Amino acid sequence: MLTRKQYDLLRFIHKCLTKDGVPPSYDEMKKAVNLKSKSGIHRLITGLEERGFIRRLPHKARALEVVRLPENMPGEKPAHTGFSPTVISNDNPLVHSSSPVTEADVVSLPYYGRIAAGTPIEALRDETTQVEVPTAFLSSGEHYALEVEGDSMVDAGIFDGDTVIIERFDLAENGMIVVALIDESEVTLKRLRRRGDSIALEPANTDYETRIFGPDRVKVQGKLAGLMRNY
Repeated sequence: MLTRKQYDLLRFIHKCLTKDGVPPSYDEMKKAVNLKSKSGIHRLITGLEERGFIRRLPHKARALEVVRLPENMPGEKPAHTGFSPTVISNDNPLVHSSSPVTEADVVSLPYYGRIAAGTPIEALRDETTQVEVPTAFLSSGEHYALEVEGDSMVDAGIFDGDTVIIERFDLAENGMIVVALIDESEVTLKRLRRRGDSIALEPANTDYETRIFGPDRVKVQGKLAGLMRNY
């Protein structure tokens, strides 16, 4: 199963090849899928290649070949079910699991929409939408799910299109990856650092800058408990 960005990029590459006979440039791809960095496009292409949808032709610049298309193209975004879990948390930096998840091993959590891992956006709270999550991700606290938008946390293993599981928490230890509410209106996923009386929200991508705020401007709304990625 492809992420939304992978799906959009594959569709754009296929469209360009069909229309013009040549693949698009990285800059054209960035614009088409609304990414800021070429490294984000490179990761999407690598993911599509690993899944057998495209092939990079050797010894040719920009040479891409679409090998196959997903069965649901054109179509809607896949539902948030059937995940292969990739566990990334504050306690376990990166653990992969390819084991199938059975119905008895999952619970439903509220899915609040997209959170920008690059630029803060308003929090989305839709209590009517649910996502099924492996119970192994959860502790005894209250949890909810968000979809990552952007590439500012890629060096922490968090990619655009991933679904992060957040444990509600209003306090965070220094260095934790948290959901931070800024000025009561913006929300972002970043690593929190305390610098004297200030709070730093650090990205995990050198293309982005750390943002510094006064302590009264930032409220912690949860900490990273796990991550799910479609394969």
